[in-house]
Amino acid sequence: MLQEAALFLAAAVLFVPLFKRARLGSVLGYLAAGLAIGPHGLGYARDAEQVLHVSEFGVVLLLFVIGLELQPRRLWTLRREVFGLGGAQVLFTALPLAGLAHYFGVAWSGAAVIGLALAMSSTALVLQLLGERGELAARHGRGAFAILLFQDIAVIPLLALIPLLSAPASAGIGWQEIAKALAVVAAVIASGRTLLRPALRALANAQVPEIFTAAALLLVIGVSLAMQAVGLSASLGAFLAGVLLADSEYRHELQADLEPFKGLLLGLFFIAVGMGADLGLIASAPLTVLGLALGLLLLKSLVLYALGRGAGMNHHSALRLGGALAQGGEFAFVLFAVAAAAGLLDAPERELLTVAVTLSMIATPPLYALLAMLARRQQPEPAPYDEIQVAETPVVIAGFGPFGQIIGRVLRVKKIPYTVLDKNAEHVQFVRSFGNPVFFSDAARHEVLRAAHVHQARLFVIAIADEAESLRVAQAVRAFAPKLRVMASARTRQHALQLIDTGINPDDVIRRAYFSSLEMTRRVLLALDLPPREVHRAVDLFHQQDQQTLMRQHAVYQDEAALRAAANQFTRELEQLFEADNESERAAAKAQAAAARSQPTEETP
Repeated sequence: MLQEAALFLAAAVLFVPLFKRARLGSVLGYLAAGLAIGPHGLGYARDAEQVLHVSEFGVVLLLFVIGLELQPRRLWTLRREVFGLGGAQVLFTALPLAGLAHYFGVAWSGAAVIGLALAMSSTALVLQLLGERGELAARHGRGAFAILLFQDIAVIPLLALIPLLSAPASAGIGWQEIAKALAVVAAVIASGRTLLRPALRALANAQVPEIFTAAALLLVIGVSLAMQAVGLSASLGAFLAGVLLADSEYRHELQADLEPFKGLLLGLFFIAVGMGADLGLIASAPLTVLGLALGLLLLKSLVLYALGRGAGMNHHSALRLGGALAQGGEFAFVLFAVAAAAGLLDAPERELLTVAVTLSMIATPPLYALLAMLARRQQPEPAPYDEIQVAETPVVIAGFGPFGQIIGRVLRVKKIPYTVLDKNAEHVQFVRSFGNPVFFSDAARHEVLRAAHVHQARLFVIAIADEAESLRVAQAVRAFAPKLRVMASARTRQHALQLIDTGINPDDVIRRAYFSSLEMTRRVLLALDLPPREVHRAVDLFHQQDQQTLMRQHAVYQDEAALRAAANQFTRELEQLFEADNESERAAAKAQAAAARSQPTEETP
């Protein structure tokens, strides 16, 4: 047993980081590990079915965690995108796929499972792919998230449906079985609202972390066993338990406790899937396997593109949506395994589908990169910049996001005229709808700065979030009007140092989170009942010392070793400064007390 554990862990440690580094995702890394050590690879591990049976508990834990994250209020807020776009994707993808499977000789029950399983995409792969490209907040990124969320929810009834599809038609389902199932579900819901939270509260108050972890595992296992006892899916029970605790105060702690078990067991599940995948099928039936993988990618891409366009996305966003979600997903492996165990799929069908889904996942990153490149090439010419015809104003603001808008709103209330330059066309249109004076222009161009009368302004404010863009504008403004006072917002300390390099006064570089974090620190100390005078003094001392350190770091910030040394010196100096201030405060308090004692007191007549 220890040898097998060492083998699986070694394979995961070797393959997963390599695939993550290649931006192919951890799921493909686990699958590759299983292929390498499995019976169709090096042959170090042969019993894929036994490993799969043990590791399926990882899927149960995954669905419990999904339930924990699925707060009903959030789901209701996103209901249109999730159930509209997501439901349409699953429906319009599963129907043709099921029809094709039945056409090629699969029974309708098995064909339905195949269609629904292949309609699922890889949540882990897609979110990682879009996250690395910074596209999760884009229109196609939000659409992809909504579809993936619906797929995660849809897996639950699918897992419950498979045992029903496997039942003989003549057997039917008796009302007693239905009544038992409903009774167990009702009992889980009732106990979740009345018993679970008080029990978890009592265990948390005991302050024994390992017992709380044991209770979390017991909860998942207990609900799963109860569901299995009445013929329902263990995964359905785990998901239901997670949803019941999604709004509880223990949601994050439960998730943190179960995350290691879920991650390892889910990784073991994918290793087992990889062990069972016969890549020899590619050599023996290349046209069939490659045709399945390419057909899946093409069909899902077309369906998703059409749905994206129907949801109001432009051509390029819809194209990216189709490329991101075209592959099969990890839940397809889960559904294939459950369907095979229920007798709906035979071993050759399952192996063929597993290999096809694996190939579709491998093909997704390069396919998406190609589609993104094509979308960029087909991107229409950008809208022409506005012709700036404006009288000179004392303030010019570059960038009018949330940071710049606050400055503009206060200036407007104080009736101080200002000019705004922003190169985000959609943003400009949105801001104009509220009546704000803003020009669609590139503030780094000298002709734009000249048209905006920057050389006659008293102040130029850079409120651009993108670091590279803000530095480009700062350099252009300093070159155009060297004596003009420039204030700039910085996202990070490194960004602030680079802005200072352009010639901006350090006191005019404002780090976006800096003063809000100082204010939060102030409130934290006050909430801990420290004297207000001491709190304000501590925060002011930190600010003064940090500004001095920023200037020292500016001289060496391109030298990493010197920068670390300056940071360590700042910590030491700050500790010494606080200690000296405390000594000064204590000495002053003693002197005040002594003076009070030395004063004569009036005698009572």
